[in-house]
Amino acid sequence: MIRLLLVDDQTLVRAGFRSILEGEDGIEVVGEAADGAEAVRLAGQLRPDVVLMDIQMPVLDGLAATAKIVASCAARVIILTTFDLDDYVYRALRAGASGFLVKDTEPAELIHGVRVVARGDALIAPAITRRLIAEFTARVMHPDPAPRLSALTEREREVLTLVAAGLSNDEIAARLVLSPATAKTHVSRIMTKAQVRDRAQLVILAYESGLTVPGWLARP
Repeated sequence: MIRLLLVDDQTLVRAGFRSILEGEDGIEVVGEAADGAEAVRLAGQLRPDVVLMDIQMPVLDGLAATAKIVASCAARVIILTTFDLDDYVYRALRAGASGFLVKDTEPAELIHGVRVVARGDALIAPAITRRLIAEFTARVMHPDPAPRLSALTEREREVLTLVAAGLSNDEIAARLVLSPATAKTHVSRIMTKAQVRDRAQLVILAYESGLTVPGWLARP
């Protein structure tokens, strides 16, 4: 059972998400919060698996609330945005979010997104990974080599580069001529060595460490 916490300052928005999600098998809406501070408190009490988090809220915004929740419990956070090119997206991922959804997403996509994040995957489509995350991480003009990457093998670095490019485990397996299970094992080991929670954080780490650079920066 996926335990879900809804966080939005608009009652009707929360009601809409609840009506979509609580009737799904394997998903239970365990609480609602109208601001970031309440979300932090309820996350500590209810221990949800996934938090659907709005960004712009009173008392404490969604970015600050996400950072506090990720630091204090095992919940994974999906940021709710108004536009898919929202400037908050990169900051949200840096705060520890596992991905994001546009507020007017289709019900089936919302349900799928909750399940994806609950199992530990990043909710970032490959196209968004390449276009959006690369755009924002390009702002990091002086990459900071991460000591956590020094423990990776050459194969693991290769796999991490492909993760940062938005490839799924199956796509990585095909590219490197591996079995899907082996690709999944590599990704899991990289997460453990790099001390990150999910693929979204691997993407950020790969770019900020300079292991991967946006395509336009890589051109001569």
